[in-house]
Amino acid sequence: MQIALIWRFLSLLVFLPLLGCYQGIPKHLKPLSEEAKLLLSQKKMALGSPVFMRIFKQEAELEVWVKRGSEFALFKTYKICNWSGKLGPKLKEGDRQAPEGFYLVKPGQMNPFSKYHLSFNLGFPNAYDVSYKRTGTFLMVHGGCSSAGCYALTNKNIEEIYSLARDAFLGGQRAFHVQAFPFRMTEANLARYKDNEWYSFWQELKVGYDLFNATRRPPQVGVKNRQYVVETAPEKDIDLFARPKKSDRRAIALAARHLKVEKVPLFRSPKTTPFDQLAKKIVSQADASATADTSRTVRVEGGKANVAAGNF
Repeated sequence: MQIALIWRFLSLLVFLPLLGCYQGIPKHLKPLSEEAKLLLSQKKMALGSPVFMRIFKQEAELEVWVKRGSEFALFKTYKICNWSGKLGPKLKEGDRQAPEGFYLVKPGQMNPFSKYHLSFNLGFPNAYDVSYKRTGTFLMVHGGCSSAGCYALTNKNIEEIYSLARDAFLGGQRAFHVQAFPFRMTEANLARYKDNEWYSFWQELKVGYDLFNATRRPPQVGVKNRQYVVETAPEKDIDLFARPKKSDRRAIALAARHLKVEKVPLFRSPKTTPFDQLAKKIVSQADASATADTSRTVRVEGGKANVAAGNF
């Protein structure tokens, strides 16, 4: 009996400090939850793989897709607890309308110190919005469950989504696509709104929706003549902004600086050990390359969709 009590006391001495350290980790640096890592493993997905997201206003859902092999597979669907406005795109600053369209999120759009727990900026206005002189700033996906033109989730859900995006950037993804729709763009749903003022706009969005459903690959998106131009991404580069092989460290170092991450975990293939084991082998890749020239822009080669891809 005394031995058992001594063992419990010693266990507390060992594990309580560890628990305190974990609780003291800044929210933007917390590792993905064990539950989420287990789901990744069950779905044969690797931590640090590229991500892709879709938002559906009417259903109040945000989907996170993770690259698995040569395609993207659905990881999880999260409930959006609040979004403001009505069905239709955002038109001007102050209309409290959540955006619809095709957006691109880069590391600099992630906000680790958001007053809404954690957040990332959708990148509104994009080239399409600008062509229609639409205005607005700080249109975010964030925590806190309150919205004035944004998409709001619970703090727990935004932590998980933020972690997946952060680790994708640290794994080398240059940017991830977000497709924001008024509803799931089925023929039946679209037919219900054939008399809506935004029907033709939604038909444009449906092209991107259908193409992703058919290929499970984020499409190339550009803007020409004030219309979205959506095409299948090249076979050799299924992620539009996948990293060039010669600048892995440079891109990751820049992402780490934006994300306020001092040490970068080594993400490898899906067959390697989990994040917690890899964390023991963390090395600082940023130190050697943080001073390198990271101002080089990403170009999209080929196809009509590249005409304005640089503006996304």
